[in-house]
Amino acid sequence: MPANILIINPNSTASMTAEIGEAARSFALSDTTIVAVNPADGPPSIQGAEDGQACLPGLFATFDEAVGCASYDAVIIACFDDTGLEKLKARSDVPVLGIGEAAFHAALILGNTFSTVTTLSVSIPVIEANIDRYGFAERSMCVRASEVPVLEIGSHTEDAIRKEVQCAIEEDNCDSVVLGCAGMATLASAMSADFGVPVIDGVSAAVGFCETLNRLRGV
Repeated sequence: MPANILIINPNSTASMTAEIGEAARSFALSDTTIVAVNPADGPPSIQGAEDGQACLPGLFATFDEAVGCASYDAVIIACFDDTGLEKLKARSDVPVLGIGEAAFHAALILGNTFSTVTTLSVSIPVIEANIDRYGFAERSMCVRASEVPVLEIGSHTEDAIRKEVQCAIEEDNCDSVVLGCAGMATLASAMSADFGVPVIDGVSAAVGFCETLNRLRGV
């Protein structure tokens, strides 16, 4: 059964939302429909707990508007901090997945341990708290910051992210590396090939899980 998936980028940067949508479509099955949206207002990027709190009104309003206008089989919250995820799960009739949540589960299916490479150091406490809340703390080796701001992720900053991925592999002795930002979605495939270990993007992981859940539900 074809899946109709809504992706909400909780920040207000439309260009980033478009990139997330394209990354999701490039990974999705050919008959999967991806709709990517973002709030009109709120933080332009989410870097740390303060931005996460500030984005919630726009995120919840965008969710209510989008699901009120169309029928979706699943919803993905495309912020690695899994911002607002628990509240949205509680108010939704369909599965709601966070890209952090999806990436961690994928990492632990592919191996016993993982490390995470994210953007700025201010994001580390939120990610570590989520890992602990999900029950994965004993299998998380390290959360590392590349010190690349969310909106500066691109070809000119890829080397800094690659450096942290390499350090994670060599120093943490982890089985896989999770990329801790939706803006890093396009980097995972090439890094997996170059480093020889799974480098996991949460957007792709969430799309794959949503498609599988839709087939399992059989509706």
